[in-house]
Parts: sequence; C-alpha cells; structure tokens
Amino acid sequence: MCIPKSKVRVEMNCSAVGELGKLRTGVRGRTLAGLAVFLFLAVIATPLLRAQQTDAPSNAKKEPEEALLKRVVQLEARLKEVEAALAKAQPGAAVAATAPAPHSAADPPPVAASAPQEAAPAPQPQAEQTGQEPMDLNRTLLHIRGYSDVDLRGSTLKGDPTSTTAFGLGQVNLFVTSDVSDKFKFLSEVVFEAGSDNVFGVDIERMLLTYSFNDYLNVSVGRYHTAIGYYNTAYHHSTWFQTATGRPFLFAFEDQGGILPIHNLGASITGKVPSGSLGLHYVAELGNGRAYRASEPVQNAVDENTHKALNFAVFARPERIRGLQVGFSAYRDLLTPAAVPAIDETIFAAHAVYTGLDFEWLNEALLIRHSPQGTPQVFNTPGFYSQISRRYRSYRPYFRYQYLNAPASEPIFSPSVGLRHGPSFGLRYDMSEFVAVKMQYDYTMLRGDRAFHTLALQTGFTF
Repeated sequence: MCIPKSKVRVEMNCSAVGELGKLRTGVRGRTLAGLAVFLFLAVIATPLLRAQQTDAPSNAKKEPEEALLKRVVQLEARLKEVEAALAKAQPGAAVAATAPAPHSAADPPPVAASAPQEAAPAPQPQAEQTGQEPMDLNRTLLHIRGYSDVDLRGSTLKGDPTSTTAFGLGQVNLFVTSDVSDKFKFLSEVVFEAGSDNVFGVDIERMLLTYSFNDYLNVSVGRYHTAIGYYNTAYHHSTWFQTATGRPFLFAFEDQGGILPIHNLGASITGKVPSGSLGLHYVAELGNGRAYRASEPVQNAVDENTHKALNFAVFARPERIRGLQVGFSAYRDLLTPAAVPAIDETIFAAHAVYTGLDFEWLNEALLIRHSPQGTPQVFNTPGFYSQISRRYRSYRPYFRYQYLNAPASEPIFSPSVGLRHGPSFGLRYDMSEFVAVKMQYDYTMLRGDRAFHTLALQTGFTF
C-alpha cells in the first residue's frame, strides 16, 4: 500500500509536537517541584542563616523584620485594650479568667515552658485572697421552667359558692434556679393564681438560698415547704408532676383550707446520715410557724410570738429496693389565736411510699395534737391517705382513699374541718412528655350523713 509523503510528514510532525508537549509538561512539573523544595529549604534555613550572620545583617533583610516586629507590638497593644474593655464591662469575667481551668484525671498534667528568666507569680483574685468563693457570671444564669393547668370542675356540695361547674385557670408556676457558685444554690417558685374572687395574685411560694458543705450538711435560708411527711416536699406547686388532679386534702395549701403549716419561713439543715446501704437522711427546720390571727397564715415578715416552730424528720431510702422511702417527722409550735389561751401544737407524721417507673403506692398517716395551756384538755385530729396507681404505656389509672377527723370542739379547726373521708378514682393520660390530661371522680362523706360528688377534668403542662 502506498502512503503519500505529505501525510507521513504530517503524522511525524504531530507526533513530534506531542512528544515535545510531554517533554515541556515534564520539565514544567519538575521545575515546579524543584521550586517548592527550594522554597521549603529556604524557609527552614532562614533562622539558621540569621543566627550565623547576626554580626553583619544587611539592610534589605532588616527592614522586613522590623516591620513584622512593629506589627506584633501593635497587635499586642490592641489585645490589651480589648481585654481591659472586657474587664470593665464584665467585672466577674476577669476573676473567672484568672482562675485555673479544671482538668480531669485523664488529661495530661500541664508542662511548664522553659524560660531564661523565672516568671513573676500571677496576682491572685481578690475572692481567693479574702477566702471567698469566686463567682462565674457564665454559670449564674437563671434557669426558668414553667408549669400550669386548666381545669373543668363541678360538685354537688350545697351551700358552697365554689362548687358550681366552671372552667378554672390553675396556678402558673415559674420555677427559677441558679448555681450562684459551686457551693451556693438558689431556687424559687413564683406563682400567679386567681382566688375565689377571680382576682389574680402573685405569691413567692418558695425562695431558698442553700450552701452545700458536703453530702452530709446543707444549710438553707428562706421560705420553704415544711418537711412534714412525704407529699409536701415531693410535690410542690405543679399538678403536672402529680398523678392525681390535686393534693390530698390532708396536704391542701393554707389558702385552700389546708390544716397543716405547709409553708414556713426560716432556716433548715439537711443531709445524709452515714448508714451504708440503708440510705438515711435527716431534715431539721426552724421557722416562724403558722399564724392564726391574720388573714395570711404564712408569717413572711412578722411573727405573732417570739416562739419558733421546730420540725425534725428522718427517712430511709434503701439501696436494695429502689423507689422505696420510709420516714417519720415531728413538728412543734406554739399557737396564739385571739380570744383563747395559747395552744401547744404537735404534729407527728409517718410515711411509707414506693415510686417506681410503672408502679406507685403512697401511704401517709399523721396526728395533730392541740393542747390549750392552763387546761388538761388535749384535742387529737388523726388523718391518713393511701394512693395506688399503675402505668400502662401512656395511661395511668389510680385510686386514692383519704380520711380526716377533727373533733367538733377542736379550738383551731372547728367547725370548718370536721370529718371528711372517701374514695377517688382517676385516669391520667400523657399526651406527650410535656402535656398530661387527667379525669377524676371524688366521693366525699361528711359528718352528719352528708356526702357530695365531684368530677374534674384537667390539662396540665410544662413549658
């Protein structure tokens, strides 16, 4: 086969061009690689050359170095200005910044950098110099959680204006906590609620500042829920936590006709008792007690007498039975109601409860003893309740029976309390982790063969 020479020449030229392109590409690649190696070696060798030629540096090299040093000095000055401005804006931040950062046992120990001259010791924060605990403003932020409920309730009780069927807005509870420091803790419950006159009011139901020395000693001051029995300190001002629509009438709040000093203002100490797996705890409280001559039963600022109420409680949480708690408490106070002699008040309470994930069984009993001074009379008011419930997925049916019997001639409770007892049946349905719907039926028997029915529907929620 004969191939024209022109075609052969073209193909040879094309192949030559291709080989030439490959050659240029290879040369360019090797040139770039060599240039990169050269620059890398130049960077590495610069400090060595500078160290060897410090006797006669050239002006060409000296000028860039002086410019860089000048820029570093400017940046350091600017950084000091920013730190000073931040220290003025946040006084606590400077104290927190000077404190050494905590490190765990898994972290390597810090290694001190070598220096030709020993550094001067850093000044200690003022809080450490005075023995006070430093405050970190980044940790003392308020944490607020809200709780509330809306009810529909009706009753057949005659002669009670609040027994009509009506919608009702429950307590709007703002639960506020703050870690003031590693040892100081703060909490409060600010409650907005409407009374029987449909007028809203604001109450500080709890406000406590606690200092924790260790697990065995915690000191608190402020307004607290008295540690009488179990229910009063386990369930505070939120129906969302409770299984039932409301508290047992034995532990009803003072402004709802309750007979116990639910709230108190004073000081308390709490902690563990070294007892191994028995899990003993103690509570000791000293406060103003309850008033009986004023419309406000909680003595927030002024006490009717100089005598102080004392309460002591002890309970066990054995490790072998998780959820079990057994305890006892004793409360002592002096009441000075108007137009009658002073009355010694003693309240004994005992409880045995089990609160598991699916099963709940609450049992409490108490005895209130009133003894007017100067007389041999003693008035005993016994009471108890038992509540049991079982959870089936999102549903929790429950049953409660409660009993309270105040003597007809009781100087404090008569005639408003008297005899009250009866069963309650209910169902709680958790629509989500934050909303629960409850329905409850109560049958309450009173002294004199009287009885009434109550039906309630409640939606409780947290936000």
